[in-house]
Amino acid sequence: MTIIQLPPRQQGQPARTRSAGAVPVGLADREDLSGPRVGANMTVEVALSVMAGAGVAYLLVCDEDDQCTDSVTAAQLAVVRAGSAYTDRVRVRDVLARRRSPGVLALSG
Repeated sequence: MTIIQLPPRQQGQPARTRSAGAVPVGLADREDLSGPRVGANMTVEVALSVMAGAGVAYLLVCDEDDQCTDSVTAAQLAVVRAGSAYTDRVRVRDVLARRRSPGVLALSG
C-alpha cells in the first residue's frame, strides 16, 4: 500500500489544484514544499494517477524519513512511459536516475 500525503488546505485557499504549467524548480530554491508527497518506489503509472487525481503537474518525492529529496513532473513521467524500455515495473526512482544519467533507464528490482 502506498501512502500519499496531501498538505492540509488552509481556510480561504482554493482547492489543491495547480496550473498545468506549474513546474517546480530545484528543491533548494523552493520556499513552499506543498503538494502531493510520494515515495520513490511508486510506479510511474500510480504517480501519473496521483497527479491526475490531485490536479497537479508535479509530485514531491520523499525518502524513508519523509524528507523531500526531489520532484518529478508529469512530462518527465510521460517521456519515460512512451519509451521503448518502459514496463509497468518502472518506478519514480528510475525516472530520477535517468534524469541524472540521460540515456540510461535502470530498472529497480
